[in-house]
Amino acid sequence: MLRVLAVDDEKPLLEELLYLLRSDPRVRSAEGASDATEALRRVTRALESGPDGPDGIDVVFLDIHMAGLTGLDIARLLAGFARPPLIVFVTAHEGFAVQAFDLKAVDYVLKPVRPERLAEAVRRACAQLGRAEVVPAPRPAPEAAVADRGPEQIAVELGGVTRFVAIADIAYVEAQGDYARLHTGEGSHLVRIPLSTLEERWAARGFVRIHRRHLVALARIDELRLDSGTTTVRVGSAELQVSRRHARELRDLLMRHATG
Repeated sequence: MLRVLAVDDEKPLLEELLYLLRSDPRVRSAEGASDATEALRRVTRALESGPDGPDGIDVVFLDIHMAGLTGLDIARLLAGFARPPLIVFVTAHEGFAVQAFDLKAVDYVLKPVRPERLAEAVRRACAQLGRAEVVPAPRPAPEAAVADRGPEQIAVELGGVTRFVAIADIAYVEAQGDYARLHTGEGSHLVRIPLSTLEERWAARGFVRIHRRHLVALARIDELRLDSGTTTVRVGSAELQVSRRHARELRDLLMRHATG
């Protein structure tokens, strides 16, 4: 079974990666590091401990774009050791694959990370280390988990814990690539579902698109403001811009909602 270190300076993505790794029965342990300094400190301790020592690491799942040293820099440093851990790059950028494989990376996984793609990276690491293969039990996809729970809640995963957030508690949603960040009165949660998918699913619940980056619960809009040709809405303490193509429709919807 593999001992894994995952490195990513975006905490929600690191926690999601750790959750997926810890769900794989071929992974004995999975630790996280949120920057290059922490990662190098942990790997140095592992190398000093030796491959069979209590602090040993078999594989490092490594983001490329980080503050300070990049993942490629870390991989180059590790390549100088006699018995470095294997490297799997996990990144949102396709353009570094050649450099990654020049550094003898086991695999190159693109974000957003799909469970089945990560499972393949684990399989490749096991094969390179000569470890016996254990077939992982299938895990429901995030969309299936939402469906199983019913239409009133959405499942969010954080640090290996699944929580169920009531859709009625969500004030607005912010696009973050192929992810979406759900904003409630208590905080925010990252889910691996595109904003366009949530827009389609939640249209009947009163969520409206106001911008390419934002989906808002109509009933949560406290104020609509037009200033020098720019339209914004206030949702709690957040002020969100409304794109021109959505401004007229949003005003009409708010008027109907207010008089309905």
